[in-house]
Amino acid sequence: MAYATLDELKGRLDWEPDEDELRIAVTALDDASDLAATYGRDWPEDSAPRLVRTLVLKSAARYMRNPNGYTQSRAGDETLAWSDAHGRDAGSVYFTREEIRLLENLAGNRAGLASVPVVAWGSKARTGAGYVPVDYSTAAPFPLFPDEVEPW
Repeated sequence: MAYATLDELKGRLDWEPDEDELRIAVTALDDASDLAATYGRDWPEDSAPRLVRTLVLKSAARYMRNPNGYTQSRAGDETLAWSDAHGRDAGSVYFTREEIRLLENLAGNRAGLASVPVVAWGSKARTGAGYVPVDYSTAAPFPLFPDEVEPW
């Protein structure tokens, strides 16, 4: 499963890859697609959002430009540094934090708050949703919200 094609990746590279690089590029596309499905969701290949394809291509191209994970290279008096390669991510297919956030948003996996009822093991919940237990009557608990239909 890959959300992008080898030809699309070759279009993002500024050189013509040889046979070994093409083999590596295919696995990079597969790895980036697997990560996209992990951070987002398992979209069908033919109907994945365009942004997913773009992010997969960016990640695979990033890896293809620096497959060994170098953070700095020096030849004579010239030094070349890769600022986007950090620690454990260097030398692997990865998504940046912003790219992960975009994938999560595309999949609807947004972080948020939820209210979860907690009940002791082996006991029953004493009140229904939206009611506060009172000690003066078990038949009519006190409503927590003014309106049962739209509490907020």
